[in-house]
Amino acid sequence: MLLDDSIDFNKYIEDCEVCCNPIEISVYFEKGQLSGFEAQSIEQ
Repeated sequence: MLLDDSIDFNKYIEDCEVCCNPIEISVYFEKGQLSGFEAQSIEQ
């Protein structure tokens, strides 16, 4: 997975590479370095 560090906070939906179910990805950067990462299933 490629992450864009030019934005401090980004949230997007991507299909899981293993099970193909949608997951919501949230990433946080501080000064160009990853400071937080969350992934949760949004399958209903």
